[in-house]
Amino acid sequence: MLNISPTKLNQKVKLTAFNAPQKVFHRKHYKHFNRFLLSFAIIFLVVLFLPWTQNVTGEGFLTTLTPDQRPQTIQSPIPGQIERWYVREGDYVQKGDTILHISEVKNEYFDPQLVERTGQQIRAKEMAVTSYQEKVKALETQIGALEKERGLKLEQARNKLYQSKLKVQSDSIDLEAAKTNISIAERQYDRVVQLESEGLKAVTDVEGRRLKLQETQAKLISQENTLYTSKNDVINAQVEISRVQAEYADKIAKARSDMFTAQSSQFDTEAQVTKLENEFTNYAMRNDLYYIRAPQDGFINRAIQGGLGETFKEGDRLVGIMPANINMAVETFVDPLDLPLMHIGEKVRIQFDGWPAIVFSGWPNLSYGTYGGVVVAIETFISDNGKYRILLAPDPEDHTWPTDLRAGSGAYTIALLDDVPIWFELWRQLNGFPPNYYQPESEMASAKNK
Repeated sequence: MLNISPTKLNQKVKLTAFNAPQKVFHRKHYKHFNRFLLSFAIIFLVVLFLPWTQNVTGEGFLTTLTPDQRPQTIQSPIPGQIERWYVREGDYVQKGDTILHISEVKNEYFDPQLVERTGQQIRAKEMAVTSYQEKVKALETQIGALEKERGLKLEQARNKLYQSKLKVQSDSIDLEAAKTNISIAERQYDRVVQLESEGLKAVTDVEGRRLKLQETQAKLISQENTLYTSKNDVINAQVEISRVQAEYADKIAKARSDMFTAQSSQFDTEAQVTKLENEFTNYAMRNDLYYIRAPQDGFINRAIQGGLGETFKEGDRLVGIMPANINMAVETFVDPLDLPLMHIGEKVRIQFDGWPAIVFSGWPNLSYGTYGGVVVAIETFISDNGKYRILLAPDPEDHTWPTDLRAGSGAYTIALLDDVPIWFELWRQLNGFPPNYYQPESEMASAKNK
């Protein structure tokens, strides 16, 4: 009751006469309570100065250190139909063991002897290539023979031309001799005619000289004809040279055209052979894909596609496998506010689901049942849950992790930071401040060296 009246009730009324005030206002109760408060205050002040390890907590789950050791599914790169299973769920398989056998569902691959027939096509095309090569060699030989024959023919025609020119020269000389003879015969005839008119020669002599003159004139005309015939032979020899050149040029061009056609067919057939070899390799590799094999040692988790005769598309998941030899790690998540506090090599305490533990987050030395971890990777892009992903590996300086851990089980992580007094941590928590930002000693030393 507030003492707001000028009349002091406690001075006029004696409360000690009542049982309740006698139990409440007993002097010894105040004494014990004050001692309790004093002791609690002293203990609280001492506790405030005790060291407290700042930490960043997170929740995650067990995973593997490398991507190839994580649970995976086996897909088929081709569509197919399940024919036979060789394993059961939970079986242990080694790398290369056959898990299941599938059959073809595309009609262009139904032929069971597709690879053999493709090989026969390749051999036939290779023989065709050999034939074209031999044809090209024969045409090259034919072209060489034609060029050689052309050279001989041209040489023969040039010799004939040279002979014709010499014949023209010889006939020209004979023509000049015939002209000289006719001139002599005419002078002789004129002298005989004059002597006969003078009575010194007989008429028979004149007639003989006239006959001689006529014979000489006939020889002149014959020699002129022979000369023109020789000149015509020269022209014919020149024409023959041109004809031989044109004839053999046409033959050689035709042979070369045939050779180029054969080479074109050869190259086209070689391209077909290469294409068939590619198809042969693809068919052989496709036949090998009919057997789905284990990519590594592990355990069959679950058959996703079950039964016999069930069809699936390429890329569909068929079976799940868990690798046998794995290096365990913890994948945890921290808030963006705490991300600058995390560094590679940071020590982290981990509590696994299913393993009993007594955890004092601020006093890690008093905790029991936790295991050591080291930060090995920090994701630089935020995850879908609004936090950053951090990967933890076992701490080699701490206890080894339990051998019965399984990937996917939960884990609670505590990243240990600076050691501060408890009063500072309470003050930080009340004000909503982040833990102390600091850099590891190794990073600070490298920064100073720079």
